[in-house]
Amino acid sequence: MFATPFLDLPPLTAACGTVQLPGSKSISNRVLLLAALSQGTTEVHDLLASDDTRVMLDALRQLGCGVDERGNGLVHITGLGGAKPRSPAKLFMGNAGTAIRPLTAALALLGGEYELSGVPRMHERPIGDLVEALRQLGCQIEYLGNDGYPPLRIQHGAGLPALRLQEPIRVRGDVSSQFLTALLMALPLVAQKQDLAIEVVGELISKPYIHITLELLARFGIAVRHENWQRFTIPAGSRYQSPGSIHVEADASSASYFIALGAIAAGAGGQNGIKILGVGLDSIQGDIRFVEAARAMGARVEGGPNWLQIERGSWPLKAIELDCNHIPDAAMTLAVMALYAEGTTTLTNIASWRVKETDRLAAMAIELRKLGAGVEEGADYLRVTPPASTADWRPASIHTYDDHRVAMCFSLAAFNPAGLPERIEDPKCVAKTFPDYFETLFAVARADAAAIPVICIDGPTASGKGTVAAAVAQQLGYHFLDSGALYRITALAAVQAGLTISAENEASIAKLARQLPVQFEGGRVWLAQAEVTDAIRTEEAGMNASRVSALPLVRKALIALQHGFRRLPGLVADGRDMGTVIFPSAPLKVFLTASAECRAQRRYKQLISKGISARISDLRADLEARDARDQSRVVAPLVPAQDALQLDSSALTASEAAAQVLGWWQAHRPFS
Repeated sequence: MFATPFLDLPPLTAACGTVQLPGSKSISNRVLLLAALSQGTTEVHDLLASDDTRVMLDALRQLGCGVDERGNGLVHITGLGGAKPRSPAKLFMGNAGTAIRPLTAALALLGGEYELSGVPRMHERPIGDLVEALRQLGCQIEYLGNDGYPPLRIQHGAGLPALRLQEPIRVRGDVSSQFLTALLMALPLVAQKQDLAIEVVGELISKPYIHITLELLARFGIAVRHENWQRFTIPAGSRYQSPGSIHVEADASSASYFIALGAIAAGAGGQNGIKILGVGLDSIQGDIRFVEAARAMGARVEGGPNWLQIERGSWPLKAIELDCNHIPDAAMTLAVMALYAEGTTTLTNIASWRVKETDRLAAMAIELRKLGAGVEEGADYLRVTPPASTADWRPASIHTYDDHRVAMCFSLAAFNPAGLPERIEDPKCVAKTFPDYFETLFAVARADAAAIPVICIDGPTASGKGTVAAAVAQQLGYHFLDSGALYRITALAAVQAGLTISAENEASIAKLARQLPVQFEGGRVWLAQAEVTDAIRTEEAGMNASRVSALPLVRKALIALQHGFRRLPGLVADGRDMGTVIFPSAPLKVFLTASAECRAQRRYKQLISKGISARISDLRADLEARDARDQSRVVAPLVPAQDALQLDSSALTASEAAAQVLGWWQAHRPFS
């Protein structure tokens, strides 16, 4: 997951490949709560790992449920089975509407004392209609902040009036379907002696999400009847019973981004389209009907029980006018697809966008305009006209409003025909439903190599370039290449193979270098299956690396290997010839220096911290000798690139040096 302040996407040109989607958030949190309310232990497979499911799991533990996380999406939930939840309890629900709303209803009926709160945005999301419906039953719920919004206090136990179950419970259906879902999941807890009825006031929005709820209730032994989606009846004698094992479908809403990707992106390397695994045309999720909208815009979509195949059909896409009540979350993706359509796309019946993680109607309008689109925003509709021409597209920094769906759908704007980069602010917000979204996107997206940004940081030994480069890469979410490590690893591989590092063995060492099975992962370095992080950081390894780097055939062999590190979304490379030889067209080159005395002091501190004795005078002499050797070698001598910015780090901390490089990089970006 990208935990960076922002993520810059270079212009993307094509996409092809297979995507395995994570589990559905809507299904995951419903299943967790139903399992928690049931008799017995439920084995939940393919559970979504996300912020929203995490807060639900934490809450269930606090309430006394058995929660056994086995890894790889497998969780065992031992339900309350009629027992009272642990009380009193203070439950933090983050920004998870699929957690706080059904939990509020269930706890209000089960009895006890609870406080439910969340992040500031959660305290702006309405819950008043659900609370009023529960108060009709006699539940005692108090607002701890603004009326109609969390945080809440629930108090229903001994000494309070009995629940009033004779009359139908009335709830509005035109604000959020989660209110009705919460009641449908909670009322079976008190339907032992009589049928209980819910009447929907007004039009019920997002019926497909209620369909999911009813399907899952049936899996846990509750057969709810409904009359035209306006009256729902929970039969007397209802009792939750674990199905034993249940699988969570992949998220159809998340599928929308890759359905759209297949519709807008050309193929690559002789391959066409995107294959999606984990959800198919027979999904119980309403958002699978996004397929119909994508087809209407020109996409070619095929599918089976657990897969979808999408390819570009009509191009440009066709503008559509669509009532989106049946796909409220996925409809946001259509708004970005509209950027690639001919004409104006109109999305209607989307007033529910305003009470989601953010006011999505306003957010989509603001961010689409940044890209150059014409946008008309109404109370419950959005009209999107794409930029009039390629020249009218603009590079944009997309504000994501801590909303995962804003971040994911706007990533598709990186395929713009103008070849412009795009910035996604706060990319980690996708953790709500799809923590690895960007990694998944980059695995199937393609970009021209020249468009993938590279920052080169060259400099002499012990100048701090590795530390600075790693810090810059982490801040930007870019890949990191320690080219010096490649030479150290090559030297280590040569020694392990019994080769003396000399001109006589140049061809053999070069052959080793061409096949070097090296991997950088989490700050560690691997050679084949062996970790060599520490082995390549000795003084001897450094001297051997300097000797290896003087062999022309070895340097040539490593060039292709180094080019292979230039991958989406970008690269920070440190070394001695990154900006002069390996990536001469890099948009930012930095030559990091420090005095020999300063570098010797740094190296001395490193060695002493590892318990290795050393003398500063000897270290300085070694560094000066290595500098002379590196500067005088015939192939790629250590010199700054002509367009490199020079940075003397003698008086700077590594953080200060990294901040300076990041400042220079920001100045290169086209975002205001």
